[in-house]
Amino acid sequence: MKQKNVLVIAYYFPPSGGPGVQRVLKHVQYLKQFGWNPIVLTVSNGQFPARDESLLEHIPKDVLVVRTKIFEPYDLYRILTGKKNGTSIDVNVIKKDDQKISWKEKLAEWIRATFFIPDARIGWRFSAISKGLELIKEHNIEAIYSSSPPYTCSIIARSLKKKTGLRWVAGFRDPWTGFISSPKRWFLPSAIDKHLEFSTFNEADAVECAWEGIIKDALEKYPTLDKSKFFHVPNGYDSADFPSEIDTTATSKFTITYTGSLYGRRNPKSLFEALEIIFNKGIISPIQCTFRFIGRFGAEVEEMFQSVSFPESLEIHGYMSHEESIRYLFKSDVLLLIVDESKESAEIVPGKVYEYLGVLKPILAIAPHDGAIASLIRETDAGAIAHQTEVENIVSIIEEYFLCWQEKTLHQKAGKKEVIERYERKESTKKLASLLQQ
Repeated sequence: MKQKNVLVIAYYFPPSGGPGVQRVLKHVQYLKQFGWNPIVLTVSNGQFPARDESLLEHIPKDVLVVRTKIFEPYDLYRILTGKKNGTSIDVNVIKKDDQKISWKEKLAEWIRATFFIPDARIGWRFSAISKGLELIKEHNIEAIYSSSPPYTCSIIARSLKKKTGLRWVAGFRDPWTGFISSPKRWFLPSAIDKHLEFSTFNEADAVECAWEGIIKDALEKYPTLDKSKFFHVPNGYDSADFPSEIDTTATSKFTITYTGSLYGRRNPKSLFEALEIIFNKGIISPIQCTFRFIGRFGAEVEEMFQSVSFPESLEIHGYMSHEESIRYLFKSDVLLLIVDESKESAEIVPGKVYEYLGVLKPILAIAPHDGAIASLIRETDAGAIAHQTEVENIVSIIEEYFLCWQEKTLHQKAGKKEVIERYERKESTKKLASLLQQ
């Protein structure tokens, strides 16, 4: 098969870590199998919330990766807010509605909302467009794919399309304006941001979305958009990332694991309330179980960890490499999802959900019953769902899973393997390749 070259524009690319990098990295790994040779344009000096140097080894050796400089404003943000260099911005700037913030944080947020449009990565635009034009000419590139957020990647791709006439697939892992992590802008920067959003959706030849809620959000905001150019290309799991030798030794303690970030409204409050009830009832002892949390946590969640009455049951890890976190999933009995009850989150299906499915362990999802995650879990029969407010339901689910663990029957609740296998990452890349070909 003759390979065509596609320019992939991505801010989050190894050594960036975290869930945002996995989607574009997997596309880059598998596009060649479907007739497209990726040439990656990314940053040389990005300030990532998490770094995972091990992911560099997953970039195919024959893929050209070109890195250009970006002006990053987050050092200024840290100075304004008095945070130490290296503080993870994303888990500490997204606050609950009733959470007080200092005047320094208010000022920093106003600067972010007023001057960094569409986001704080806009300083990459000039070097990326210049280098992108060079790469298009030098490598006979036939199509462009951008991965957002940050939405600056879409702005860069839009400029390159205008200058070259190449077809462009705009990829989105999250909605743009009005999303849970979007800054609250006053009317002028808000109008500019919405203009950029609409122009991107309108001018892209296709819009590839990681979850259906992104499509729904875009079409509700802009009903005149061409619906036929929006495509749901779900995230997935890659069994090639799983350990070649899996330790099947039974856990000595009933172990539930959470991986990912926790902050603001996405927190373990309901879970901890349920555990207080469980331990007080005496059905499960704190020394019989481990609740493991792996990732990056906001200050308010760190306080929750410190204030529980059952510290012997908690196992807290900071951010770790993707490979390490997967190993911990396999060393677990149940996998925990926590989804806050905001209207935006009801539609979100993070990439890690598919990894949970692929590991074939039962899932406890603290999430809305009518949300996208609940639908996926019901489709795959991979676990149980309880809303944040349903503490007694959470109690019942944990007690049921604990009894199954004691009876060694938990594997019966791990889902329908034949349905789960439809969500292999390679299938998503096949869909993207089809969009590029069209």
